[in-house]
This record gives sequence, C-alpha cells and structure tokens, in this order.
Amino acid sequence: MKQIILLLSLLIFFSSCSNENSQKEFKISTNSWIGYAPLFYANEKGYLDKLNIQLFMNVSLAEAAEIFNIGKAQMVTTTQHEFYSLKNTSPSLIPVILMDRSNGGDLILSNKTIDELKKADKIYAYLEIDSINAEILKSFIEKNNIDIQKINFIDQDQAEIQDVSYTTKKPILIVTYVPYDINLKKKGFKEIASTKAIDSIIVIDALCTTKEFLKQNRTKIQELKKVIDRSIDEIQLHPKNSYELVKGYIGDMSYQEYLDSLETIKWINKPSKDLLKRIEKLGYKEEYIIK
Repeated sequence: MKQIILLLSLLIFFSSCSNENSQKEFKISTNSWIGYAPLFYANEKGYLDKLNIQLFMNVSLAEAAEIFNIGKAQMVTTTQHEFYSLKNTSPSLIPVILMDRSNGGDLILSNKTIDELKKADKIYAYLEIDSINAEILKSFIEKNNIDIQKINFIDQDQAEIQDVSYTTKKPILIVTYVPYDINLKKKGFKEIASTKAIDSIIVIDALCTTKEFLKQNRTKIQELKKVIDRSIDEIQLHPKNSYELVKGYIGDMSYQEYLDSLETIKWINKPSKDLLKRIEKLGYKEEYIIK
C-alpha cells in the first residue's frame, strides 16, 4: 500500500511539473513583416494566449534581434543575417520553425534608373545596415557593377526611412521590405530590384531559439508549430478575415495591398527535401527544424 501511495504521489508531482512547464509564459521577439502574418493572426485569434505565448513587437529586424539578445524574449524571428549575428553571442542558437521565403518581399527602391545610378558621382543608400538589407544591397551592387566607393550608407530603421523625402536632385537607394515599401512607392520611389529577381541571394525567415530552450520546451514549440500551420491555412482560406485581424501589425495597408504583399513571399512551413538540403549549408540543421 505504501508503494502504491508513493507511486501515486510521484505521478501527481511529475504531472504538476509538466503542467507548470506547459503553462510557463515565453515571448517571441518579432517585427512588422508580411511573412510573420501567421504570428499576428494567431495572436489576434487567441491561439498564442492558449499556449501562454506573447509577441514582443519591434520596428526593425535589428531591434527584434537585440530584444532576444538581452534576454527579454526566448524566441526571435530572423532572416539568416540576424541568425548569424546572434550566434556570436548565443552559440547554441538554432532555427526551429521555418516561416517563409522572400519572393519579392525584400526590395530596393530608387528615384533613379539603374543606368542613372551607374553614372552618378554619389548615391545615398538608406537601409538597416545590421540586417539582411546589407546583403541584398551588396548583391544588387555586384550584379549591376556599381562602384561601392560612391555610395554613402545611411543606417536607419524602417520607421525612420519612411521619412525620406522624394527628390530628383540626388540619387537615392532604399532597401526595404513589405509593408514599408508601400508609402515609399506612393511618394514616387520606384522598385528597381527585389528578391524575386536577385538570384544570388535567398532570404529565409524562421523562428529561432537556443538548443537548451528547445530541449526544455519541445512540446510547447511543437504546439506553436501547429498553430502557425493552422494560421497559414486560415489566412489562405479567408484572406479578408485575416486582413481585418492583422492590419494593425502591418501598417497603412489596403486589402488589395495586403493580397499583393502575400504574393511577395512563399510559405515554407512545410519545407521540401530539396529546400532543407539547400539551407543546410546556411546552418539550418534539419535535425532541429520542427516539421
């Protein structure tokens, strides 16, 4: 009888610990980007609340990474640039949930044509320097044989870049992403390149965390993956409803602009073997990716 009572006590204890762990809150550091719409949607639908997960919204990729870096969030949305940067301070960082691949969602705007930029004596380039923006600009410069020496790099987050005035007096390059491109285009800036046409770069968005956090919270992260998959399905099935739910996260965007923006990404929440093999070279180890 004593053994039975002891066994029951142990079962209750471990069940309590397991339940406590499943209810433990954690935060995801993220920023405004159409590829993260499933997280915004899940947040508004209450799916994240049921998992006791909160979103920590930021104005830039770099800021989202920094919030994770200083320990205010346990997971972070990244491109491979932020992933590489964060690994310097968090060596055990790993991508665990793939979100999307940019297919025109990261782009370069300008007030000049490419030929005019080549002939210019000086070019003013606005971008988030410590982000994937820098790699996109580098690929664009190399592809079009533009002299990097004549580029004046201006480091600003996307909110600050929104204040750049349209002018024809000086050549301007802006590296941006959806939805921040919309207002800039309304000012008069034209798209001259994007990840749809720059073949030399692949931009992957993923949710990352540390190996230790994954080990301690695998079940909950698996549930989060199910929530993301469900949200993507519902966004595709009910775009109008999803727009009403996420528009507060993606800026001043009309419904048609929202639909157009969704066309600039490809969901990779159900990655093919070919893609997994390709991104293995980027450090995205299949063994840690929850599918």
